Amino acid sequence: MDLKEYLNRIGFTGQYDKANLDSLFTIHKLHVMNIPFENLSVHCGEKNTMDLHTIYDKLVKSNRGGWCCENNLLFSWVLREMGYKFTILGAKVFNSLEKEYLPMECHLINLVEIDGKPYIADVSFGVSCQIWHPLELISGKDQPQPSGVFRLINDGVKWVLEKTGRKQVVQDKAFANSSLIDKRLTKTMYSFTLTPRDADHFLETSEYLQTNPESLFMLKSICSLQMPTGFRALIGWTYSEVTFKEDTDSVDMKEIPDSEIEALLREKFNLVLVNKFTPKNNKVSYCI
Repeated sequence: MDLKEYLNRIGFTGQYDKANLDSLFTIHKLHVMNIPFENLSVHCGEKNTMDLHTIYDKLVKSNRGGWCCENNLLFSWVLREMGYKFTILGAKVFNSLEKEYLPMECHLINLVEIDGKPYIADVSFGVSCQIWHPLELISGKDQPQPSGVFRLINDGVKWVLEKTGRKQVVQDKAFANSSLIDKRLTKTMYSFTLTPRDADHFLETSEYLQTNPESLFMLKSICSLQMPTGFRALIGWTYSEVTFKEDTDSVDMKEIPDSEIEALLREKFNLVLVNKFTPKNNKVSYCI
């Protein structure tokens, strides 16, 4: 494992020997712009793992993306190599359909401390809720980013992350009522405590997410990547390009035939899959 190889993968060309806030902001943004949030391995007959070396080979050497346990665990290694003081945390994702948090901590994030101030780094939530820069761990403060305004709220025990976005305007009216369109302006993303975790804490979660038939990641194939003007996503056979504007988000959606999926992944996400990929988009709540 080589830090320089990772930095080259994300296109970082600056100094990497200073563990300061500017460098953290830069590598965080470059990661989400160059390494997709994706669960395609699940739909290629491959096995996701919590082994850091395997994750490194997949995301860095093989130019793939991954889900949170992969992206954020790799990022924790990057933080360590660059000299940052950090702690791995576990978060419970909010199920908007059931109006409650999932029972297990299925989302891995990193708490980074710089000059005595704590920040939440999360390079792998994907689609419209992906933060581009770390969030200062302060309760009730609006923290604007290109996709909307993020807000951390603390009740004395747990922290909750929510996002207020803009209205999504769909260009092709045939997709106006798509289940992928998020009509909520403010949404809860996840909750967490400051209890330190390690990679092994997520072993059961990783297994559940890729084997339980009710898991979102079993029901849908998902790939998303942030862009300077918004983000792009392929969910099942539906490809979306979302452009952030001042008052609205412009959403351009289209269906991709099986014969063009491979080319689209290569062109739009810089991904080349080794094994046969079978798109999936079973009906379950999930929005871009």
